[in-house]
Amino acid sequence: MEESITTEKKLHPLIRLVILLGLLYIFFVSITLMGASFKFFGKDFAKQLLTTTANPFVGLFIGVLATALVQSSSTVTSMAVGMVAGGALDVARAIPIIMGANIGTSVTNTLVSVGHIGRKDEFKRAFSSATVHDFFNVLAVIILFPLQLGTNFLGIMSEYLATGLQDVGGLKMVNPIKTIVKPAVTLIEEYTGHSGTIMLILSIALLFLALRYLVVNLKALIIGKVENFFDNTLFRNGGRAFVLGIVLTALVQSSSITTSLAVPLAGAGILTIQQIFPFTLGANIGTTVTAMLASLVTGNLAAVTVAFAHLLFNITGIIFIWPIKRIPIGLAEKLADYAIKSKWIPLIYILVLFFLIPLILIYLAG
Repeated sequence: MEESITTEKKLHPLIRLVILLGLLYIFFVSITLMGASFKFFGKDFAKQLLTTTANPFVGLFIGVLATALVQSSSTVTSMAVGMVAGGALDVARAIPIIMGANIGTSVTNTLVSVGHIGRKDEFKRAFSSATVHDFFNVLAVIILFPLQLGTNFLGIMSEYLATGLQDVGGLKMVNPIKTIVKPAVTLIEEYTGHSGTIMLILSIALLFLALRYLVVNLKALIIGKVENFFDNTLFRNGGRAFVLGIVLTALVQSSSITTSLAVPLAGAGILTIQQIFPFTLGANIGTTVTAMLASLVTGNLAAVTVAFAHLLFNITGIIFIWPIKRIPIGLAEKLADYAIKSKWIPLIYILVLFFLIPLILIYLAG
């Protein structure tokens, strides 16, 4: 055992970097494959959910459940934008769905953090850094949903913006992560016979494999410059981390990927929850780009209004919550304390928050 550790430490940094890139590729494939498997299970169901919303309260929880099923707020918000453009949804019903999608999208990085569950300290760091995103999104909804119901401030502000940009026209952004991993995911889909179940099992296995050795290699690369690069350059302060979250998420068009990538960095001790918090807020802004581009393609005023409502919701949430960031950070750390005492707690938390509560409330309200 000691000999293997010694050998591992003697690996040349370039070799370790190549290994790290390979593990990152497996990690991206696992996340994409997991999303694809959930889409086989839930995309049609999610689409049906979106069209059957009867009131804002139901719409909110439909947004949570639909996004948790397809693991992509970009997908759900783009679907909502398309339905608004086609007349299947109106703006008033679409905005609560967008709010719910913000909560549902954080299921992916929370699931990723469970991959660290076998290592106590590592799991505590990873789980708290993942769930701080959950708590921000939930708090934003608690504060802004009643305000939206009472004043329609998001509808009014976003319609004003949409009127000026309605005829700009859409742009199609290249998604580099999707381009790189698509061949592998397509191959796996074909070899598994497009079975959502097999794909899900395989994605979880790949995720655990990637996370286990990502942390080992990240810890080894921490020595000196890499740690300084994260601390003093990328995450030097909250503002820089926030901008990084926006840019990365806009480029890869998935907050699930960017926030999930931060989880093993937290698990390895490279980043703290205080550094990750503004990064996730930036990711919330960056993920609105896809729906905004989709809405501009439609040229439909209502569709553009809904897309901008998503952006304004996140901006307003940040204005309210960043000054009191100790609350979501404290809640995430407290939940992590409980989670390391029982391995059932994180699994129950995910099941209850993202699936059972929305399902029960949709049923009761319906």
